[in-house]
Amino acid sequence: LDYGSGNVGSVNNLLAFIGIESLISNKPDDIKGSTHLILPGVGSFGSAMEKMSENLPINLIEEEVIHNKKPFLGICVGMQVLAEKGFEHGEHEGLGWIPGTVEKLRVKTLPLPHIGWNNATLNKNSVLFNGLHELNDFYFANSYSMYTDSSYVLTETNYEIDFCSSIQKDNIFGVQFHPEKSQKTGQKLIQNFLTIS
Repeated sequence: LDYGSGNVGSVNNLLAFIGIESLISNKPDDIKGSTHLILPGVGSFGSAMEKMSENLPINLIEEEVIHNKKPFLGICVGMQVLAEKGFEHGEHEGLGWIPGTVEKLRVKTLPLPHIGWNNATLNKNSVLFNGLHELNDFYFANSYSMYTDSSYVLTETNYEIDFCSSIQKDNIFGVQFHPEKSQKTGQKLIQNFLTIS
């Protein structure tokens, strides 16, 4: 989903690398005709929501994802905007697809942002992590995290504290890390996402 932000090019390059035909677009016909939707994201919660509201047909995407159950993957800020509210540089409304808020990581001694390679601990099984027995090769760049009910949390990552690093609600998935920068582990995760129908 192209909203003038995020690392859409990097995600598109990863899809091409693993042999998947993809399209960078915000056109309603392309969104309707797609099998899966990916929302990459970098930057802040509020600016991402603002750009999305200006550049994406949000109502159509909600129809496709919520009602038609099209598989959806949000990456980094693309995951965070699934929450009801974000508190980065003020209070901002999110998409509200998953109950919860996005707040600053509650670390006391380690610096923010949390940047680099880190592990993820699997809390529950999901098709997203099929065949991924070692979850130690994910690339992060975040100062904020989603705080949501544990029933939606697939993995947690430790950075002084444990924080939510991936979520699932039915056909809606989100990852705080960047699979497009996470080498073979990220490639496998994206391939797993694309098996969902």
